[in-house]
Amino acid sequence: MSTAELHTLTGAYALHALPDTELRDFERHLADCEACTQEVRELSATAARLGLAVAETPPREMRDRVLREITTVRQEAPAHGRPERTGGSGRTGRWYAYALAACVAAAAAFGGVAVWQNQVAQDARQEADRAQRQSEELAQVISAPDAKTSSGELTGGAHGTVVVSQSRNRAVFLASGMERPPSGKVYQLWFNDAGTMRSAGLMDPKASDDAVLLDGPVDRASGMGITVEPAGGSAEPTSSPVALMDFPTA
Repeated sequence: MSTAELHTLTGAYALHALPDTELRDFERHLADCEACTQEVRELSATAARLGLAVAETPPREMRDRVLREITTVRQEAPAHGRPERTGGSGRTGRWYAYALAACVAAAAAFGGVAVWQNQVAQDARQEADRAQRQSEELAQVISAPDAKTSSGELTGGAHGTVVVSQSRNRAVFLASGMERPPSGKVYQLWFNDAGTMRSAGLMDPKASDDAVLLDGPVDRASGMGITVEPAGGSAEPTSSPVALMDFPTA
């Protein structure tokens, strides 16, 4: 599969819709394509919101109004070529009343769907804006004049590099070759504040290579750690660290 074709698979990958052969090819491609990696993150976040979204419930008074209209709407007069409608108690009359109720209910439902769709679109834009801001700040930390780096080997032969800028008071962690965490688990990053661990965000559980802007200021932290935590992260470490790294000082 060509690189151009691989670039088109981000949406299917985010929805877990790729067959095994294309899945393997695309995941190899992701390791070297930051643009696709970023797009997959944004699409996955949007898909998660779609899965949680629900239509807005129509107001109670709309149901009462529909029931009143069913009993008062005048039936059409018979027309040539059209089956004659009977009174409100007849089969065709009942069908007409039910159709009216269905149309009004559908209008209410579609109103709710429109509200839902608008909210999803707003959430997607906000997520994209947030990801863009993080990417820009990550780049600013790495390119800062006072940026210092420290690298080391991690568990399982993976490699990690931490970049710290004191002028921006932020740090970035770059990982390559990390094994995926167990199902239902995630890698969580921590600042080491003189032996007290302070949460610094989560890594993408699907990425073996990742670049993460640590969440929060460096302040007086002397290093960072990585632990395996339940999905969503923990308030404090619940497992032994899989890696500990000191921040560069010179």
